[in-house]
Amino acid sequence: MKISCYGDPILRKKAIPVAEITPEIKELAKEMLQTMYEADGVGLAAEQIGRTEAICVIDVPAESQGAEYVALQAGIRMPMVLINPMVSELEGTQRGSEGCLSFPKIFAPVTRALSCRVDYMGLDGKHYSVKTYGLLARAVQHEVDHLNGIVFVDHFSATQSLVFKGRLAKLARASRGGEPPRAGGEPPQPSGEPPRAGGEPPQPQHGEGR
Repeated sequence: MKISCYGDPILRKKAIPVAEITPEIKELAKEMLQTMYEADGVGLAAEQIGRTEAICVIDVPAESQGAEYVALQAGIRMPMVLINPMVSELEGTQRGSEGCLSFPKIFAPVTRALSCRVDYMGLDGKHYSVKTYGLLARAVQHEVDHLNGIVFVDHFSATQSLVFKGRLAKLARASRGGEPPRAGGEPPQPSGEPPRAGGEPPQPQHGEGR
């Protein structure tokens, strides 16, 4: 599946709730996971592959989580397929480097809630409600944002928006023109943090505003 990049109008469309789990929805989830893994990502929403169903997939490795959160999230199995997800109970704050598959080579600090609850339907048709923390909470917020037509640069400060204005303009032009974005001039991955093209950031800096 081709990943839609910044400038593609699909990224601003709000997702349409899924009425029932059909074979097509299961196949979509399977293809989304495959696309996410091939792009070395940890999260992907339907809009990012040109679809409008309210579905996103997430796979955050346990080793990427802070030790204090692994036990709290022990009952959450990866990968997660979230259908019609709704986020609530946002608590605390965390600030850390974040990127997105739809924004190649762009990484910047973004503030998110340190923890949140997400209610969703699984591929089995059952409804689930889980509390997430740290990097998983960041991934959930990031992907649910996509389903609401919100992208991570919408969380940038005025200064960040100015810093990335030129790069975002290039990316938008490339997306509209069907040309791949140029690698030159994009910001380097922060030192000491391995690239995560899936957009969810390396381990965030926890504790701010707690």
